[in-house]
Amino acid sequence: MFPPQKRKPILLQGHERSITQIKYNREGDLLFSVAKDTVANVWYSVNGERLGTYNGHTGAVWCVDCDWDTKSVLTGSADNSCRLWDCETGKQLALLNTNSAVRTCGFDFSGNIIMFSTDKQMGYQCFLNFFDLRDPQQIEDNQPYLSIPCSEHKITSAVWGPLGEFVIAGHENGEINQFSAKSGEILKKAKEHTKQINDIQPSVDLTIFITASKDNTAKLFDSTSLDHIKTFKTERPVNSAAISPIMDHVVMGGGQEAMEVTTTSTRIGKFEARFFHAAYEEEFGRVKGHFGPINCVAFHPDGKSYSSGGEDGYVRIHYFDPQYFDFELEA
Repeated sequence: MFPPQKRKPILLQGHERSITQIKYNREGDLLFSVAKDTVANVWYSVNGERLGTYNGHTGAVWCVDCDWDTKSVLTGSADNSCRLWDCETGKQLALLNTNSAVRTCGFDFSGNIIMFSTDKQMGYQCFLNFFDLRDPQQIEDNQPYLSIPCSEHKITSAVWGPLGEFVIAGHENGEINQFSAKSGEILKKAKEHTKQINDIQPSVDLTIFITASKDNTAKLFDSTSLDHIKTFKTERPVNSAAISPIMDHVVMGGGQEAMEVTTTSTRIGKFEARFFHAAYEEEFGRVKGHFGPINCVAFHPDGKSYSSGGEDGYVRIHYFDPQYFDFELEA
């Protein structure tokens, strides 16, 4: 499908356990990775050199985000905390304790407001919390200016919508909700997936987003209206999906059903990232490499490379060959 890659992928070895999320900063010179081993790493994306770590969490780190001007980093962990770090020095700036694991987190466009969601566990329900970082009192008292309970189905993935007016949240039952960051009310709902939403990633301009679901599909939606635009079908659960900033392409990473695990050899690194044409919903390429399911994928902001993080604990940075950019799907 794809011509073999001329350039070898860059292998980032900085985690002992499976990767949970990877995230580029806006310029794309840095790549952040978090894993089930308590460490948050930051790497130079151009050569895969590790810049440093953010040390402090005592449990699996589920999520990471970086603000618009790469000043601060946000992480959420199973140690029941959400932490704010100075990107450059690695110093912990704020510690927000919660009653359950922090599953998703993110800065709004201004970098002033953070949101994070907590898991439904140990008798505590899922909450979506909002803090204004300009108000040190909120941080000091650990009092969010807005806390939205999600009693029905917990949030499994969430991102900020355009203009920072609402958060788009995917739930364990496949539902998508827009939660207002001002009032906390649900502005819009969509239910196109039949199973849990594992990942949500916006396009560069935030006007559309892609969802990855356990129901073996990824889907494109309009961020404002939640209109369902496209569907990309596979034979196995989709753990993560991302939208190319320059091509009409999406990349998806997934795993296999637990029942198949014993019948396939993971030795050969045959877990593939899969490329689909966004308009035609057709698969046009696969890239092998990981020795286990792919948990997260991300496009570099310039669209010339992408990264994947695996259950095998590796992050791989793949640079596209020149012919990738000339590729046109035969109609």
